[in-house]
Amino acid sequence: MAHVTVIPIMLIISFFQCKTLFSSSLASEQQDVGDAPELHNTVWISKHEPGVILSWNNNLTKEETEKYTVKYILSYKFFNTTHENEERLQKKKKRINLNLHSGFNAKVKTQLFAKETDDVIKESGWTAFTYKAPPVYIQNFSCIIYNISFFNCTWYIKAEAPEDIQIFFSYRHIGKDFDCQQYIKNARKKNIGCHMKEIYFQPSRKINLNITVRGMKNNSRLSYYKIFTPQTIEKLNPPINISVSLENRSIQIHWKPPPTIGSASSKCFLYEVKITDRKIVNVTGEKYEYPFHKPARKCAAQVRVKKEKCIRNKIWSEWSEPVFIDHEKTVDVILLSLTLFCLLIFLGGLLIRACKRYQCLEVITMPVPHPSDNIKTWLAADDTTRYWNQMSVQREMYSDATMGTPEENRDENIQQQKCLKESGLEDLQGQ
Repeated sequence: MAHVTVIPIMLIISFFQCKTLFSSSLASEQQDVGDAPELHNTVWISKHEPGVILSWNNNLTKEETEKYTVKYILSYKFFNTTHENEERLQKKKKRINLNLHSGFNAKVKTQLFAKETDDVIKESGWTAFTYKAPPVYIQNFSCIIYNISFFNCTWYIKAEAPEDIQIFFSYRHIGKDFDCQQYIKNARKKNIGCHMKEIYFQPSRKINLNITVRGMKNNSRLSYYKIFTPQTIEKLNPPINISVSLENRSIQIHWKPPPTIGSASSKCFLYEVKITDRKIVNVTGEKYEYPFHKPARKCAAQVRVKKEKCIRNKIWSEWSEPVFIDHEKTVDVILLSLTLFCLLIFLGGLLIRACKRYQCLEVITMPVPHPSDNIKTWLAADDTTRYWNQMSVQREMYSDATMGTPEENRDENIQQQKCLKESGLEDLQGQ
């Protein structure tokens, strides 16, 4: 009986010993992964115009960096903004362009991934960092390119800006520096904008803008920078060659894209079509078609454009000049044309039937008879009589008006005989 009692006790003790060993082994593995010396990062910053470079380091050993894949998560947000930028990086630094911001809040963490499974093995906590930039005295800075070669930038001066400052503008593009051609000034003679013309851009090369604030009293100087890609700030002209046609009982509006500094491929453009009493619609092609069921008496169509596919641009062009469409007049013209055509066919049929019945065609096509020989003889005799009458009158006039010598009369008779011979009437005189 005692022997039987000892066996269950030994089994229970063995079970607890195995559980303890398993727990110790599990705890040992967890200590290798999670209870190792805690990861942490050290963050610092260095200036790099037109921004800063944020760098960090961690306390990983050489064995850990070789055993695991190391990645970093960086999150930062500029002052007075709500949008937070988050990036996953493998490098231990990030260049941040301030773009007229007065600073930012950043945080970074380190993650270790298993090379075979990409599972997270270990990660550090967030290491926060705040960078406060020099004061920024301008706001609402914006630039636009229009008409291919015109360039405008404008800004506002903050109320807290010193009274003696003046703002100067320049930019760098394709390795060249350009100063402002013409400043736009406010009532206090402060520069609040710059206008430039005859400027030509390479669409793939960035524009580096430099805004310099100078203090006139203490000769202080602050520089702000902003970077643009030309195509992202180009305001296109409205579409061109807009026409309206009627096809298959629908109105078709056609147009062509305007000139641009970048790609002119049709796939780059996004259009909006606005028609009276209809919703504005987006169109990716160069035409828009819609039926005219229950049409308005008169409406107008307009089109505008921006770049959307090749490069994202938020700036719409102005609306094109309206092209007027009169649906009722269009329909009336078609019906009138059809009615006139049918009427002409009907009247033509009646005319042909009447001509056949009353033999109008035979009368019209009857040949004209030739004159008889009697008529020809009469006409010839009449011509001879008229000629002799004229000759008699002329002889009488000559005889009364002149009294010449016999030689002259003989010459005159010879001349008359010559005329009669030439005219073929000498024989008729003899008869």
